[in-house]
Amino acid sequence: MRNRNKGFSLIELLVVVAIIMVIVAMAIPNVLGTRMTANETSAVSSLSTLNTAGITYLTIYGGYPATLSSLGPGETNGPASADLIDSVLSSGSKSGYNFLYSPGPKDPSGRVNTYTIKADPVSPGTTGRKSFFTDQSGAIRSNTAGPADVSSTPIG
Repeated sequence: MRNRNKGFSLIELLVVVAIIMVIVAMAIPNVLGTRMTANETSAVSSLSTLNTAGITYLTIYGGYPATLSSLGPGETNGPASADLIDSVLSSGSKSGYNFLYSPGPKDPSGRVNTYTIKADPVSPGTTGRKSFFTDQSGAIRSNTAGPADVSSTPIG
């Protein structure tokens, strides 16, 4: 009698590996798209947080902050570090987006009365598809064709 080894042949194993590779190849773009959407949602939420922190800072100190880091935690009390946002956001980069805070000109009393914040993807097309913009009005605007500004379409 002939003794047959039980197991899979090389061809059967290659077919199974090929099927798994096809499934993975179909899933990766969906995962990347979901991650970009999550980064964009985080950027909008961060801009909303920054607007709220800016209003709180204005109420407490009589003007908007001169820098983004002024809204974050620090070692001293007072306008130098208001501790209104976390250290990650006050660093200017979070969840695949860079945040650029620009204060407006100071008035004669030394207060900042306006600001703009831009949120751009660290790597466009990989970490996000949209750029965002907000200012002291609180409206958040987006643009998919380039940097967002005051004339971009409001979200919402």
